[in-house]
Amino acid sequence: MKFCVYGKKFDPEFTRHVQYLIDCLVRRGVKISIYRPFKSFLGNSVALNEHIGVFDTHQEIADSDFLISVGGDGTLLDTAAFIRDTGIPVLGVNTGRLGFLSLVDVGEIEKAIEALINGDFTLDKRSLIEVSCNGESVGEFPFALNDITLLNKDRGSMISVHASVNDQYVCTFWADGLIVATPTGSTAYSLSCGGPIVAPDSNNIILTPIAPHNLTMRPIILPNSNKVNLRAEGRSKEFVLTIDSRSYSIEPESEIELKKARFEINLVSLEGQNFFNTIRNKMGWGLDKRN
Repeated sequence: MKFCVYGKKFDPEFTRHVQYLIDCLVRRGVKISIYRPFKSFLGNSVALNEHIGVFDTHQEIADSDFLISVGGDGTLLDTAAFIRDTGIPVLGVNTGRLGFLSLVDVGEIEKAIEALINGDFTLDKRSLIEVSCNGESVGEFPFALNDITLLNKDRGSMISVHASVNDQYVCTFWADGLIVATPTGSTAYSLSCGGPIVAPDSNNIILTPIAPHNLTMRPIILPNSNKVNLRAEGRSKEFVLTIDSRSYSIEPESEIELKKARFEINLVSLEGQNFFNTIRNKMGWGLDKRN
């Protein structure tokens, strides 16, 4: 059995928890590989034996049984570019703040490892959105697990985003920008801009304007079987397209096409973990003293 460990820089106080994670894996005799930049960040603060390998690319983890993300939700989102269409389950160990996707607290590491080895878990399948611009893929990994945003490079001015679905004109969003979110991303940037909470298995995409400049413009939910096309206009000579945490510059009038990806990301769900528990416990959703 092979476990890969992915992480980025974080507060040094969590280093001891990474050591505990590695020790738990070593005690169980599994094969371990660590993302090379993360290993460099850890340096001598974590003791690693000579049998622990490193990886740099998605090809090097294709034979893995699990990938463990150490960090916050942003770190877990980054793992999608390594998992791709392999179906390797991802477990998030939270060293961030909210931990909406990275559900395992540091005090639950050993229990989580036992659950993975014994098969005591379920897979929470999360859809992605594929992005192209003017008929070309955007970046090396043109897929969003959370959301895509279209913004003016000059944040001080409004843009207009013309949206169509299956080649039928829907509307023009006059706003500071537009978010196109998956159900996973519905509880992220989209929610903060007034978008709805959408259950992960809903097979939808959500279009949420950022600070719309008219009162009639509201978010809209669409089946993710649809193809969405966007075209932005504004005073700026350049716009910013983000795919999760990755940013790209695009020219005005560029044709952006969004569609459901042909694969999904498998997030590990342990006993007692489910979407509704998470939004209640992490976000205080539905909190009422009468309950």
